[in-house]
Amino acid sequence: MARIAFYAPMKSPDSPVPSGDRELARSLRTMIAGRGVPVDLVSEFKSLDKQGDAGAQARLRAGAAVEVRRLIRDLPGDCALWVTYHNYYKAPDLIGPAVCAARAIPYVQIESTRATSRLTGPWAGFAQAAHDACDAARVIFYLTANDLITLERERFGTQALVELPPFLPENTLPSRTTADGPMLSAGMMRPGDKLASYRLIAETLAHLDGAWQLDIAGDGPARPEVAALMAPFGARVRFLGQLDRAGLQAAYGRSSLFFWPGVNEAFGMVYLEAQAAGLPVVAQDRPGVRDVLLPGPAYPAPEAGPEALAEMIDRLRADPGMRQRIGSEARDRIATRHLPTAAAAVFWGAVTPLMETAS
Repeated sequence: MARIAFYAPMKSPDSPVPSGDRELARSLRTMIAGRGVPVDLVSEFKSLDKQGDAGAQARLRAGAAVEVRRLIRDLPGDCALWVTYHNYYKAPDLIGPAVCAARAIPYVQIESTRATSRLTGPWAGFAQAAHDACDAARVIFYLTANDLITLERERFGTQALVELPPFLPENTLPSRTTADGPMLSAGMMRPGDKLASYRLIAETLAHLDGAWQLDIAGDGPARPEVAALMAPFGARVRFLGQLDRAGLQAAYGRSSLFFWPGVNEAFGMVYLEAQAAGLPVVAQDRPGVRDVLLPGPAYPAPEAGPEALAEMIDRLRADPGMRQRIGSEARDRIATRHLPTAAAAVFWGAVTPLMETAS
């Protein structure tokens, strides 16, 4: 039986550190293996350089060269496809293209970005490596319309660009919420964009009308800063801590709406999870985020600020029927577009011809 090689240069799906990237990598492996084809995690080599450090990049290239030699030698002879998840300028695939060229294996990528603006500066070499890896891919599956812009502009030869909408890990939808209860926010508490979303949440809460309650699921190194942001609201904000999948699903089920601004989110799995439970979402209209939200509701532009978010929340809180209708439509869209069965149909439709040619 043919086998598929799977590799994630930024973070292994077996990493003990939770993140959206790890969860999506795990979901991709499971989805691909769902048709009975063995999917092997062929390397846990991590090429990530967060700082733009030339010395670190040189060391990573040397380590990658060792992995290339090992895999050219040891990769099973029945490997019919190589899949790399999340190749980008801070974590380029330094392994897959070389191994596939040496072993005549079709090479494809999922969620890759081309960053021509990074071809100069501290990540220039890594950005070029990511660009070259994109060129080597016969198929690139893109998750958002924003990623497609540069992938299409820099498309290499007859390379296929195929939309693969982000998807939940299971084909069964959870129990539907009644869209009553407190509002819910969920996100890791860390400096940068996540903290910026929490800051925007606090600014929005200050503009809400009437009595309200917000539950927050999440934890992390920025927990003290988040707690300080929410302190003025006292008992109206309740911290749930970091929840496992079942705990988070229970939180969706007892909530009235999901509120996460989405500052610089690639797309955000929490939006899919919330909508699968039938929750209406309050978020800003941002690239990536809009790809996983129900079309139709007027999500405010980032420049409209916290006042516009508060206005959307107040409208939803005042109209249970609207919450139910939007939540129901969002749940239906998840069922048809964002589950593993839909993803598998897209994936196998694109790669089966490559595997047949290679065998």
